[in-house]
Order: sequence, then structure tokens, then C-alpha cells
Amino acid sequence: MVKCGLLSQRNEPVPLKSISVEVRVQDHVATVSSTLQYVNEEERPLEALFVFPLPADAAVCHFSAKIGEQEIVAEVQERETARDRYDDAVSSGQQAFLLEESEESPDVFRLSVGCLSPGQNAAVTIIYVTELAVQADHSLRFCLPAVLNPRYTPAGSVAGIVSEISSGCGSVPYTLTLSVHVSSPKPISKLESSCTLDPLVFLLSDHTQATVNLSPGHMFDKEFELFVYYQDTHQPSAIVEAGVNTAPSGSLMRDPVVMISLFPEFPEDVMSSLTTQGEFIFVVDRSGSMYCMMHRGKGAQMRIESAKDTLLLLLKSLPMGCYFNIYGFGSNFESFYPQSVEYNQKTMDQALKKVKKMQSDLGCTKILELLKHIYSQPCYPDHPRQLFIFTDGEVENTKEVLDLVKHHAHSHRCFSFGIGEGASTALITGMAREGSGHAQFITGTDRMQPKVMQSLRFALQPAVVNISVDWTLPDGITVDTLSPHFNVLFQGQRSLIYAQLKGESSGGSEGTVTVKYSLKDQPVTNQLHFCLKPTEETGLAVHRLAAWTLIRSLEQEERSGDADVESVRSRIVELSVQAGVSSVHTAFIAINKDSRQTVKGPLLQRRVPTQATQYAQPLPFGGLGSPWLERSSMPMQDSRQTVKGPLLQRRVPTQARRSVQPPAYMSRAATQYAQPLPFGGLGSPVLGRSSMPLQARRSVQPMAYMSPATQYAQPLHFGGLGSPALGCSSMPMQDVYVCSAAPDPPKDLLLQLVSLQKASGCWELDATLADVFGKTEDELTNQKPAQVDGSVWATLLALIWLYGCKIEQQVEWQFVAMKAASWIGSQKVGDLSQCVCVGNALLGCHVTKETLGI
Repeated sequence: MVKCGLLSQRNEPVPLKSISVEVRVQDHVATVSSTLQYVNEEERPLEALFVFPLPADAAVCHFSAKIGEQEIVAEVQERETARDRYDDAVSSGQQAFLLEESEESPDVFRLSVGCLSPGQNAAVTIIYVTELAVQADHSLRFCLPAVLNPRYTPAGSVAGIVSEISSGCGSVPYTLTLSVHVSSPKPISKLESSCTLDPLVFLLSDHTQATVNLSPGHMFDKEFELFVYYQDTHQPSAIVEAGVNTAPSGSLMRDPVVMISLFPEFPEDVMSSLTTQGEFIFVVDRSGSMYCMMHRGKGAQMRIESAKDTLLLLLKSLPMGCYFNIYGFGSNFESFYPQSVEYNQKTMDQALKKVKKMQSDLGCTKILELLKHIYSQPCYPDHPRQLFIFTDGEVENTKEVLDLVKHHAHSHRCFSFGIGEGASTALITGMAREGSGHAQFITGTDRMQPKVMQSLRFALQPAVVNISVDWTLPDGITVDTLSPHFNVLFQGQRSLIYAQLKGESSGGSEGTVTVKYSLKDQPVTNQLHFCLKPTEETGLAVHRLAAWTLIRSLEQEERSGDADVESVRSRIVELSVQAGVSSVHTAFIAINKDSRQTVKGPLLQRRVPTQATQYAQPLPFGGLGSPWLERSSMPMQDSRQTVKGPLLQRRVPTQARRSVQPPAYMSRAATQYAQPLPFGGLGSPVLGRSSMPLQARRSVQPMAYMSPATQYAQPLHFGGLGSPALGCSSMPMQDVYVCSAAPDPPKDLLLQLVSLQKASGCWELDATLADVFGKTEDELTNQKPAQVDGSVWATLLALIWLYGCKIEQQVEWQFVAMKAASWIGSQKVGDLSQCVCVGNALLGCHVTKETLGI
């Protein structure tokens, strides 16, 4: 069994003493600075290996380590040059570190840092900038998780960049201090959190700036979430940020950059206008990890069972006459029908029978070939294709998948759902972004159904189309838009536009941006006036996100093969170095801040504990930058020079593990002994994404960490190697932890009612329906008014029960109710006021006819 944490030579934890986080929110973006204070109680020098996820839209812009009195600051260089410098430093016993973005997934970074002498303190600081996600209630969400939970990595993955880390709770031997500063052109309404905060302090009378701190005593039993609410949320806003005077003339970092926030508001009549056409393709992950539980609390379902319940709701909510199909994927894929079929009672019943038989039995997570197959299928005229993709893992070819989705963006929309804390943010958010859809994450005690139904509403609503952005600027100033062009927006979506302002004004101090679009065939124009003079010191966050946005576009252009690859690559490196942000072709390499010479010093390796370690779970530990390392007593050797102070590693690799490629950043000699195992930390959004109502979030109790004997679900030991239980590898069985079935949860009356609805929207009057209401069939039949038949009466009672007893779950059954009300209206039964009164009395409800929409 593998013991977890940052471990010493004696297999003892290296103390992480404290974590200090400063968050600076500016309108829709955040700059996050996290400093981790370590102490080396080892008798030999230390090298630490970090492999950690960050938000998919985050740009790392700083890394430094203050070791004793010496501060080592990283600078960005071309990747191979940086690797060579690091390799040379390690082999000669010098002090150095290297930070690289994963080539396979842009939300995973690898860092090796040293050296920490015996008894020395080390303060490690990482700074990144990120866009904040918009929630269903229009708030902006920032998340700093405590840990990263398992990601399911495909068998044979060369990357091997994700491991199994389980959340622990209770006391940990380090403290967290966190402060937040918020500023925006729009007034701040409020800040809310799932954790206890000190009182909010407004710094200006117009409430455009505020600060708040995390209250002392945070137990690391859950991630820190902060929800920022602005007034006039849907009004466009602009932030102008000054450049750096020392940057090259005409460069992105020298000129001012403006960030425009576009978050269009949908009128109520548009919100209630839903299409009855479309081709709906539901793609469900059936890999082995879908057997795991949704969470560790009471009443948790297996992920595959929750997905099946969600498919029931989706199938019942589709409009008559549309087209649909369902795919399951893992190592291969299966479909319910050879091609999409028309939605009616017969096809719905067939699909529901197949849904009940679905199992997570298709091996590992591979989606590329499935998407190629779907895109090869012809679209139905006048039925826009909508993809709903559910997965709890990551893939080894994320960028290739995203390029494919983008290539077919003209023919479909993609709505993606990440299940569990280990779902890849780069994959989930990327598919939705490139497919002009919407991304949702289901973590902790979140229920899958409400989030999926929110996305179905987006899919059925008309979208903002024909978007144009025009600039009016004083003479002498021109604008260069850096963001890729977008031509569609949906309810709940926000777009940020970055632009570089070139030249000097001949006198004017104000610019105007005009945004035009069409909504349900009606032209809409929004005009925003903004001051060209930067309003405040923003720490270059806008410049760095603008550079990151442009770099991502160039990387995609490079992969497409349609451009001069060398020219594009050169431009990426130039932008990355100038802006000081990460890219796939650059890396952060450490230098001496004062002398700009590499600092000499020997090397070693370690990690950080959580309470979870006492249970000897496979690979659990606290995140927030906690390193994951392998240990062994073998000395590190190199063809050029043996390192002074041997590297500690944690495991002698098994044959299965040796099949995984070592990380490129490790010294060449060390790769024969140490394999990289990733871990969580530093604000990764992999945890805690949610758009559920805040009140519900705050009522969730922390999850107790249970011993293996009492757990329903144990972490799956995949980590890129796979599991023989799932047909993914030949790793010894003792390394595998599988999820066992939990006791059957209580019967869900809402799902039982929904399962009884016909495709047309009606219910039949029978004993199974009466059982949902807690009545007998005779009780329902005897109270039936003479003016309606059994189906109308049953459907009316179902509507009354939904509005009277399940109103808190309305987002889940809204389309079921709309179909029911529409069906009743088609029966032309006259005034139903008396029937509603009788139904209310029978079911003990108080619902008006107007509320029912009939």
C-alpha cells in the first residue's frame, strides 16, 4: 500500500506549515497568488516534484521559490532550451527548477524544484490569471479546492498526468489564510461563499471595490468557493489596462489592452420560447470509473446510475417530432440506433429499455473515434444537431478532440458535463467552447439532473447570432482584436473580447464599442463608451489573459497544418516570453533573481500529508500545490556527472509502471528510477464546480472520510496504467481498488412519476400513478370529474403534484410539465377550474390553474 504525502527519507512527512492565498478579482478575471511554506526536516537536500492541475482557462505567469534568504525566480524560455538548462543544472548539482505545461492537456503543469537544504524553509509561490465562470444565477465563481480526486486515465496513456487522490477531511498540520479583493466597473451586490467569511468591507461608496477574508480555522474538508454578484450583470463593461514601458515598441505588452465583457440578457418571451425541432445525441461515458460513487455521503448513487436517471429525464423532456440517438463509449463505442431516429412513443420506449441495461463496462475513456463517427453522419434538415457529452475522466488526446469539435462547429452545438472531481477541465470546457455550447460540472453532492436540464433549456432556446463588434476610436488609435471571432451566444453564456490599442490619441479620451446581434430574428444593438485612460493598476492580468487567448488560437492554427508551422511556433514563443505566460512551446526555468545566474545546490524529493493518509488509501493527500513524488534509495546517476546528494524516490517501478513514459523535464538519469504521479492543488476547478442554488450548496455537510472497511467506493488505481478488472492493463490486482455497490437509495418519487409519462406528454390513470401520490387507483378514479377522461385527469393530477410537492426541483421537470400542459390544451376539454380544485383537495395541494399553464 502506498503511503501518501510529501515524504522524507525515513518515510515521514515533510511539513507544509502554511498556505497563503491572495485573490484579486477584476470584473470577470482573477489573479491568484498562492504561497506555500515548507520546512525540510530531512538530513539531506531536497528536490520536490509537482504535477498539478489548474483551471482550463488559467495562464501561469509566475513561479518562484524563496529558499532560506535566496529567492529563485523563473523566467520563460523556449521549451527545449529550458529543459537543457535544467538537465545541466541537475546533473552538476546546481539549484534549479523547471515548470512545463503538459503537451497533452493544457490544464496540467509539471514542476521540479530544488534544492532545499536540511533545516531550511522554502516559500513556493505560484501566480496565475484566470477567467471566472458564470453560474446559472449569474454570479461569477472562484474555486480553490482542498484536493484533487481521481481522474480516470486511458490505458497506455503516454502522458500519465493524472493520479488517484482521495479527499480527506479533519485537521491537517498547516494553516490557510486567504484574502480577496474585488473591483469592477459595475457595483458589487454581494459576495457569498460555501466557507465562513469575515464581514465584507466596501472600499468605495459606489461599491465598485470590496475586500473579504476567509475566517480562521478552515478545516480543509471542502474546497473554498467564492461567488461574486455584480449589479447590472448584463450590461457590457470594459477594462483598459496600461502596458509596460520597457516592453518592445508596438508589442502586445507595450500597448494598452482593453477587455470587453459581453453577457446578453434574454427577454422573458424569448426564454419561454422553445423550439420543437432538433437532433439530440446523448453521449455517455461507460468506462470503468463510472461505477464509482457520485460522492461519499449517504444516499450516493454510482455515477452510471445517476447518468441513467438523467437519460430518463432527457428522453421524457424531448419534443415530439425531433430526432435522437444515444451512444456509450469507453475503449470502443456503441449506439442505440445506427442513426438518429424520430422521437415518438415507440422509439422512446425502446430507448428506455436499453438505458436500464447500460453498464460501465466499456473499459477506458476514448472519445475521438466516436466523435468522428457522429460527425460523419448526415444532419437532418431543419433539425440542428445538439451533442450532450457526459464523462468523468480525461483523454490522452485532448487537443485533437477539441480541434475536431471546432472543425465541425458549423454543424452542431456541444454541451458537456464533467462528472466527479477528476473530470478534465480542459476537455469539458474546451468541447463546450469550441462547439458553441455550455459546460457543466457535477461534483461533491451536486445532483446531475438539474444541471443537465439547465443545459437542455439552453439547447432548446434561440441563440444570439450574427454577432458583430465595431470600434470607434479617436484619430491616431487603431484596434487589433486578439480574441477569436465568435458568432453565437446562448442564455447564461458570457464572452470576453480582448483587443490591443495601438497608437496615440490626437486629443480624444474616450472610445466606443458597438455590439450588434440578432435574437429571434430581432436586431439588438448595445453600445458601450469607455475611457481610454487606464483606471487602475491591474497587475497585467488583462494583458496576460489576452496573450494566453492569442497563444491558444495560434496553437490551434499550428495543429491544423494550414499555416507555416515554424512561423506560427516562433510567434507563440515570442508572445509567451514577452508576456511571461505558459505555452506548449515554452517553460519556466529558474534563475538567480539578483545575479541572473543559476544558483548552485544539491537536489532530493518529497510530499504533503492530509488526515486521509492515516487510512492508507491509495494516493490520497491534500492539494493546494502538494507535490506527489516517488521514492527509492537508489542514487541518481548521469552520463556526465553524479548529482551530489542523491534524489529520493518512492517506488521501484513495476513492469506495468515502466510502460509509462517518464516526464521530459526530469533529468535523463533520474527517469530510469522515478515515474511522475500527478496530484491536485492551487485552485484547480476540477473540484467544486457548481451552478446549483447557493442556499443548497451551503447546506451540504462536509463529507466524512471513512475507512476502507466502511466505504462503499474506493479510489480506482488507474493513473494512466489502467485496471485489469476493467480490461485496461496487466497491472497486479493488489494495486487495484474497485467500487462496490451501495445499498439501494430510497425510491425517487419524481423519477417514478416521470417514468410513467408518455412521449406525447400525458399520463394514464392506473395503480402505478396512484402509488406515486400515496393513493389507491380507486381513490383517483372515484374523484374524477365527469367532464374529463382518465388520461386528462391523470395528467392534471401529475401537474398539480409537481407544482405542489416538487416545486424545489422544477428545473428538472420543467419540460415534462410543459409537454403535459400542451397535451391538455390539445384535448379541448374547456374550463378546468373545478377539476383543479378537486385535484388540490385530493392531493393536499394549493395550486392555481394559471400556475399549471393550462
